[in-house]
Amino acid sequence: MIVRMSYGYIGSMKTRDGHREEVVDILTSGADGLRAAGCVVYAVGVAQDDDVTIWVSEVWESREKHHASLTLPETRAAIARAMPLLTGEFTSQELTIRGGLGV
Repeated sequence: MIVRMSYGYIGSMKTRDGHREEVVDILTSGADGLRAAGCVVYAVGVAQDDDVTIWVSEVWESREKHHASLTLPETRAAIARAMPLLTGEFTSQELTIRGGLGV
């Protein structure tokens, strides 16, 4: 059996009060273009008991494709729209995806 390893990224961001859903909409609006850029999984989630934190889980064909996606005009535009709505509190973790459902 051949194990295909992919690049994974999990991050969180905190929004300014009352802006979580607006940021979720920004993050999910460009999801279609990510597949063409090499994204395999892109999931945006929120917790019911936290109205300011957004979690993003991504699986990419490679780390290089993930980084290249950050230079795309539509990605840069989405980041520019979201940044004023965020507090600047971020977490991130890079991973090597070893397997699982959907990858």
